[in-house]
Amino acid sequence: MKGRPANTDRFRLPPVVVLLLPWAIVYAVFYVFPFVFSFTLGFLSYNPLAVEKTSWVGVDNFARLFTDPRFARALRNTLVFVLGTVPLTTIGALGIAILLRGRIAGKSLFKAGFFLPSIISMVVISLLFKLFYAPNGGLNQALSLLGLGGHGWLTDPTTALPAIMVMDVWAAMGYYAIIFDAAFAGIPKELYEAAELEGAGFRATLRYVTVPMLRPVISFVLVINTIRSFQIFIEVFVMTQGGPLGSTDTLVLYLYEAAFRHLDYGYASAIAYAVFVLSGVFSIFAIRRFRPQFGRSGTVG
Repeated sequence: MKGRPANTDRFRLPPVVVLLLPWAIVYAVFYVFPFVFSFTLGFLSYNPLAVEKTSWVGVDNFARLFTDPRFARALRNTLVFVLGTVPLTTIGALGIAILLRGRIAGKSLFKAGFFLPSIISMVVISLLFKLFYAPNGGLNQALSLLGLGGHGWLTDPTTALPAIMVMDVWAAMGYYAIIFDAAFAGIPKELYEAAELEGAGFRATLRYVTVPMLRPVISFVLVINTIRSFQIFIEVFVMTQGGPLGSTDTLVLYLYEAAFRHLDYGYASAIAYAVFVLSGVFSIFAIRRFRPQFGRSGTVG
């Protein structure tokens, strides 16, 4: 007597799981595992060239952050960079988007020009601005034509970080301007028409119509730009490598040197999670500050 065929239905995965399984595996391997592994490294003394000497140090790496003078300096520079560039970039991008809403000949060409820095490698942009800020570069030559003396923009500790910040604002502003320009398409024209009929001027319309309707987009731009600014690395690495006198030293640059120059992966992981926490705190603040506010009638206010 033949046995009953094995019931394989209960071992069959649902189609949705089968379709999502490749993505889930890739996500687990390239995102979840590095996240957990780097967090574990924060509690270890780990050198990839001497794995046999790995030892558990507990929270020593994280406690070291509070007594490390270079970490304090890198944190200060990074906060100055974030607080100095994010508001300027956001306001400038919104201003450009408002100008692009007007009747401008060749508007598409202007949009492409503003977006162009976003598709150019940041290494290339940094090298170009390094030449621009050089003693014999374009900026000093322009100043000399105006009868003003030149300046060592990247060799002076008081101007090195602001010079990089100016470059970053210039490079990022066009990208966010295009985002704001696309968001304007979602604002009903009737709101502007009603504001015009009520005699509202530009400032009143901006305050009571444009900004409230763009709150979700403003929040998105602030979060993305804040995270990117906390991770500032390429610009500093190419232009100054943290100098002069540590005036442009940043958290991610310090992380890079701790990991790949000093091979102190445990402390580098602690720095990485400090950046992660700081980015999260600032992002949550931006989301809460610019979340859409709805009145009793359900309208955005």
